Amino acid sequence: MTDSRPPLPPFTLETAIRKTRLAEDAWNSRDPGRVALAYTPDSRWRNRSEFLQGRPAIVAFLTGKWQREQDYRLIKELWGLHEHRIAVRFQYEWHDADGNWFRSYGNEQWEFDAHGLMCRREASINDVAILVSERKFLWPAGPRPADHPGLTELGL
Repeated sequence: MTDSRPPLPPFTLETAIRKTRLAEDAWNSRDPGRVALAYTPDSRWRNRSEFLQGRPAIVAFLTGKWQREQDYRLIKELWGLHEHRIAVRFQYEWHDADGNWFRSYGNEQWEFDAHGLMCRREASINDVAILVSERKFLWPAGPRPADHPGLTELGL
C-alpha cells in the first residue's frame, strides 16, 4: 500500500496554502522522522549546496541541522503553484551553540507525486546575523500559533 499525504495534487490555491502550512508545522516540530514521512522514499533534495536522496538521508540531515540550529522557528508562505508543484518563500530564526542569533531567508520549489508525497525539494537559503532584540518569531517551541502573523503581515 502506498502512503498518501493529503492535500493531493492537482493543487488549488486553497489546498496549496494548506499543504504549505502542514509543511511548516511539521518542520517546527523539529522531529526528523515526522518530517521525512512527507517525502517519497527516494525523494531528491538540494538544500543550499548539499544534495540528498532518500528518507534516511533526510533524517540524518535534519538531525544535524536541528542540533546546530537551536530554538528553530519557521514561517513558510505560498509563493506560487502549478498542478503538482508548489513554490514557497520562508524565513526562520535560530541560534548557534554560542548564542548568536540568525534569520535565514529562502525559497523552495516542491514537486509532488500523485499521493501528495514530495519527490523533489530544491532550497536556496541565506543566513543573516540578527540581534536577539530583532527576533520576530517568539512563540513557544512547536507549530506557529494560528493567530501569529505570517511573513507578509510581519513586513518580511
